Amino acid sequence: MTSQDIRRIHELNDVKTSGWTGEELHYHQRVMSDLSPWLNAQGTAMLSQIIQEIQKRD
Repeated sequence: MTSQDIRRIHELNDVKTSGWTGEELHYHQRVMSDLSPWLNAQGTAMLSQIIQEIQKRD
């Protein structure tokens, strides 16, 4: 899967994290972690869900 195949975060808003690919989870986790000082409560909650899903799959 290339970065072009990874859906953008706004495309994933209505999809449960269990429906995301592993590549999408890791990509958005990395990006959101870099932006974490500027995330609002909704962004922080989404990042937490992403991390939980990654841990569940490991």
